[in-house]
Amino acid sequence: MISNLLVKKIMKIVKYAAIFFFTSTFLAVIALRFIPVYVTPLMVIRCIQQISHGEAPKLKHDWVPLEEMSPSMPVAVMASEDSRFLNHHGFDFEQIGNAVMERNRTRHKRKRGASTISQQTAKNVFLWPSSTWIRKGFEVYFTFMIELCWNKERIMEVYLNSIEMGDGIYGTEAVAKENFKTTATDLTRRQCALIAATLPNPRKFSSASPSPFMRQRQRWILNNMRLIPAFPMDK
Repeated sequence: MISNLLVKKIMKIVKYAAIFFFTSTFLAVIALRFIPVYVTPLMVIRCIQQISHGEAPKLKHDWVPLEEMSPSMPVAVMASEDSRFLNHHGFDFEQIGNAVMERNRTRHKRKRGASTISQQTAKNVFLWPSSTWIRKGFEVYFTFMIELCWNKERIMEVYLNSIEMGDGIYGTEAVAKENFKTTATDLTRRQCALIAATLPNPRKFSSASPSPFMRQRQRWILNNMRLIPAFPMDK
């Protein structure tokens, strides 16, 4: 009798917890379809890490609408990170297949990523940086949700405002001011390509003082940008 009552109580708690989770996350996704994202979990985590290391927290972030960014910026990140962004629905299964095949061929070399801009946006805005299966599962869920509730322009806008682009630097406007002494509107095509070149590891690679490797990636991205259609900047 006690065992049955305990099971029923646990099931009831699980039921209400699930209802709360799905309701709250759905409302959050809907709200952020319209509200600027001024802070993300990653920003908070980085500040805590800096404080724990005895450093002053560094957080440079200025939200700007997509239409106030250089038209080359979304093209550059698509050329670098996700060339099929406008065509897929959050997951690029072709790239996932290619990444799996490459991983199987080169097990001891650097692994190729297959994370789309939509997936990166879901991770940046709603989750925490880690490689656990639990976090990956939540990433799939939130990617599906933003693809369902947001359009591509909004996903790109949030991505370009929230992505880490340097040590304590988040978003296009902040990196334009910090590294190029300009604004997101006035970034040149080459500067956009250089910013996009840092995205695999923006804390290691700097668009302010690019290495020869970064310059090589910049040229590769500029070449790829010729193959990417102009991004629809009006939401």
